[in-house]
Amino acid sequence: MADNVFRGIDGVKGAVGRHLGYSDWIEITQERVNQFAEATGDYQWIHVDVERAKQSPFGGTIAHGYLTMSLVPAVVTSIARFEGFSMAINYGCDKVRFLSPVLVGSRVRGGAEIQSVTDVAGGIQVKFVVTIEIEGQDKPACVVEALLRWYE
Repeated sequence: MADNVFRGIDGVKGAVGRHLGYSDWIEITQERVNQFAEATGDYQWIHVDVERAKQSPFGGTIAHGYLTMSLVPAVVTSIARFEGFSMAINYGCDKVRFLSPVLVGSRVRGGAEIQSVTDVAGGIQVKFVVTIEIEGQDKPACVVEALLRWYE
């Protein structure tokens, strides 16, 4: 459950520049990677061919970069709750960087910071910087500047 609760526009605006904390660790299993491949049609061997991937520079299969990025909504909602809004939508990303491969069997977690809040018709747009970390590694898997909108 989210430790941070933000009520209404003023509550969110008051959190600009604040690091919200970290999600729980999420295991990246081969089943999860295969399901993502099925959903997206991305069957590149580095993700789904366990035997062939053992001979790759990574020594095994790796998660799709977009699979790692797709964890952003789960990360944000696990560490922050936004009340007083009728709905929320993903609006896009300003910047995404995939910095390290995520080997199947690894665990990742995300940390989030509210970088900015701007007014939009009927609500606000929030820019989060979400960093997906790999357990035991110094370099993160990816960093995403995610844009979400909340409407009153």
